Amino acid sequence: MYDLIVIGGGPAGYLASERAAKKGMKVIIFEKKSLGGTCLNVGCIPSKTLLNSAKIYEQAKNGSVKYGVHVGNIKINHEEVIKRKNKVVKTLVGGVEKTLKKLNVTVVQEVAVLDGKDGNSLIVKAAGQTYVGKNLIIATGSSASIPPIEGLKDSLETGFALTNVNIFDLKEIPKKLVVIGGGVIGMEMASYFKIVGSEVTIIEMLNTVGGSLDEEIADILKKSYEKKGVNLKLGCKVIAVKDSKVKYMCGDREDSIEADRVLISIGRKANTEGIGLETIGLYLERGNIVVNEKMETNVAGVYAPGDVNGKITLAHVAYREAEVAVNNIIGETDSMSYNCVPSIIYTCPEIASIGETEKSAKEKGFKVKTIKLPMQYSGRYVAENEDGEGICKIVYDEKNDRLLGAQIVANGSSEFIYGIGVFIDMQIPVNRLQKFIFPHPTIGEIIREALFEL
Repeated sequence: MYDLIVIGGGPAGYLASERAAKKGMKVIIFEKKSLGGTCLNVGCIPSKTLLNSAKIYEQAKNGSVKYGVHVGNIKINHEEVIKRKNKVVKTLVGGVEKTLKKLNVTVVQEVAVLDGKDGNSLIVKAAGQTYVGKNLIIATGSSASIPPIEGLKDSLETGFALTNVNIFDLKEIPKKLVVIGGGVIGMEMASYFKIVGSEVTIIEMLNTVGGSLDEEIADILKKSYEKKGVNLKLGCKVIAVKDSKVKYMCGDREDSIEADRVLISIGRKANTEGIGLETIGLYLERGNIVVNEKMETNVAGVYAPGDVNGKITLAHVAYREAEVAVNNIIGETDSMSYNCVPSIIYTCPEIASIGETEKSAKEKGFKVKTIKLPMQYSGRYVAENEDGEGICKIVYDEKNDRLLGAQIVANGSSEFIYGIGVFIDMQIPVNRLQKFIFPHPTIGEIIREALFEL
């Protein structure tokens, strides 16, 4: 009998296992592939590894002279980039494995399927064995959504079309890459392949890029990509992927574009099929497991943190949801808040956002004041960015004297956006925030400058 059974070894699953084991629980975790899930193996870590190589290459090739650095014969070896990616992934996955082993968590690398309940006990079967637990965490994550586009299924089977699972294993740089979807994954991969030499086209159904970004920030991102030569087809719908072509509709006009590879990046769907959820009567909504703020499902003792609940498909959200689930399992009341979740697009420049945008804050009835500063207000930024066009936007609630959100376009913004989240979450008045001492010179000093504009 286990205190906790965990199905899924991604961020929510392995972190829940670690936290529970540290609390003295007897834990078993099932993962059918590799520990680390999408994020470590075919998501955020591989993409950041590739993007880092691309940024180094781009600066050496196109921008170093601006900083007095003269180099010659610059080239990028994509195969070596992929090899380094594999090394990084192996290192981090190995770290997760060692941590779980140190904490005496039982790891079973098999497909696990629920097989009902026996009183208050939950039953799971894997590789012909039966396992029983007092509590269960379902953290099976998500996978790329595959739309019913003509020819797409066959194109995925032949390798002409790719998802995040196999885009990171391409041995050669495609001459022409079409990205279907202008969200975070699509924009990041478009950035990498454009920098390393691909002719890149992004086809997006919306009239903007970056998903739910602030409109002004999204426009900056759009213009940045256009300036780099990425071909953007916005407000367009793909209707077929076959014969080395992508057909699409823009309004009433049909067109097509040739491609060597196509990346499908139009969202994620929860992995809830084929794991026996029906055997315990678990509620689903649009394919996602329904949970409350404590990560509890409708079945006592069953929790579902991470992408599988469909709330916010980000690894750092999954971490926190896993902690909430474990805390409630051991009797420590805890609950999720999604009011100030940071979101990053790791392009060049980076785009970091948190909390409300000006538009969303106004729609919610706040008395909004928005401060917008060019990043040139930061001495460190000026020193490191010759032609930077970054900005910092702060969304402020005048009535209640507190910050509501922020959006920043600047390399390095991912490293300090969390600080604004602390300010938002703690609802600290501006006159108190102005007394914080920021290190100088740093990119993050832009926040101090903005505070004194309120």
